[in-house]
Amino acid sequence: MDAAEQAAAYAAADFSAPHQFLVDQVHRLLPRLPVAARVLDLGCGPADVTVRFARAFPGWQIDGVDGAAAMLALGRARVAAAGLDARIALHQAVLPQDPLPGAGYQVVLSNSLLHHLHEPQVLWRALRVAAAPGAFVYVTDLRRPADEATLRQLLDVHGAAEPAVLRRDFEASLRAAFTVAEVRHQLAKAGLAMLSVTALTDRHLAVAGRLS
Repeated sequence: MDAAEQAAAYAAADFSAPHQFLVDQVHRLLPRLPVAARVLDLGCGPADVTVRFARAFPGWQIDGVDGAAAMLALGRARVAAAGLDARIALHQAVLPQDPLPGAGYQVVLSNSLLHHLHEPQVLWRALRVAAAPGAFVYVTDLRRPADEATLRQLLDVHGAAEPAVLRRDFEASLRAAFTVAEVRHQLAKAGLAMLSVTALTDRHLAVAGRLS
């Protein structure tokens, strides 16, 4: 989402309920998260989820990474408005060519980045490079509907009230997303089979666990 129109529409949309749901689920899927940690958020976008994690875990220091300058500009404004500049730093990097801001992170997060990547192993390799031994991982993304009828139903339920640009992006993202089985195969290929993959909602999946 490099275009300013897309970034602005995405940042202005009310994703409060689904984003807070994703944050709340971390307590269920990863019940022993560290109280204080260095955290990496891959694909942070306009930082709504990043800010929600920072509020939920006051001891976390979070580096957010995104490839889109327009998204990061909106994200930095959101972080400043939340008064979280001391705990959240946002960095521009396009995977896999650009370096990450650090390594040895105790927690690695990502929301809705996987389906944007032409090669999904880019995300899993970045996670491996960035994570400390024993790090906690929580990755959420859309999951591809089983058929065209289900896709149309999801568009009607979750996209009907959105601007045309967001509805188009939502449809394209659903079509580009992966199934639970496909993500399990990706993890096995990446040597990350210790992570679990679950269907989280009618349109989301979650990858969660602790690296061994």
